Amino acid sequence: MRKRMPIFAANWKMYKTFGETAKFIDEFKTNFKAFDKNKVEAVICPPYTSLFKAAEKLAGTCFSLGAQNMNFEKEGAFTGEIAPAMLLEFGVKYVIIGHSERRAYYNETDESVNKKLKFVLANDMVPILCVGETIEEREAGKTESKILGQLKADFAGIGEADAEKIVIAYEPIWAIGTGKNATSKDAVDVVNFIRKTMSEIYSKPLSEKVRVQYGGSVKPENIAEYMKDETIDGALIGGASLDPAKFIKICESVL
Repeated sequence: MRKRMPIFAANWKMYKTFGETAKFIDEFKTNFKAFDKNKVEAVICPPYTSLFKAAEKLAGTCFSLGAQNMNFEKEGAFTGEIAPAMLLEFGVKYVIIGHSERRAYYNETDESVNKKLKFVLANDMVPILCVGETIEEREAGKTESKILGQLKADFAGIGEADAEKIVIAYEPIWAIGTGKNATSKDAVDVVNFIRKTMSEIYSKPLSEKVRVQYGGSVKPENIAEYMKDETIDGALIGGASLDPAKFIKICESVL
């Protein structure tokens, strides 16, 4: 029995229309016969335009709904942004925060990520915080210093009780959408470093309770390698999560 509940989150990014979302969830619910809510948590994070349909289709199931981002303001003149009340209305439980694509393409910083984490928590949702290094940082031996800096800045001013709720996703930037993936040893080493850092920032008990996922070209063919070490608590999945059969196989890796 694992110490922590594994969590697999499907990050659909800018894919799937309203109708495609309905079709995916119908197939997912029908074919995931081995699902056991006591052994695994499955989260679907569709684009904003599909949240309503996803919420409707997931109602009454054991599967959770997530969003891909959220603003750190309650409301206001912020064109194109999404407020927490808009997510809560659909029953959103999880919110992905600080994904490398948001940091790279939309200039998100650790400061804004920190504000978002606090606001997600204040609105009774659970952040999935993404951290990770570039290929240049990895090759220069700076992986740990990059992760350390992100964790210290992102968790600044967040108390231990709230920090324990946050899911951390280690996503090496060089492995996202590239077809490359970290070896299981690489992933385990960094996840263990994340736990060590959380122990130093907070406490050993917290470091043993917080859930840490791996993300980066995860697919059915390699998920077992990552999940064989119980320090990794699931995965944040991009491309492979767009296929219900593949996402089911990934979730079934711990059953």
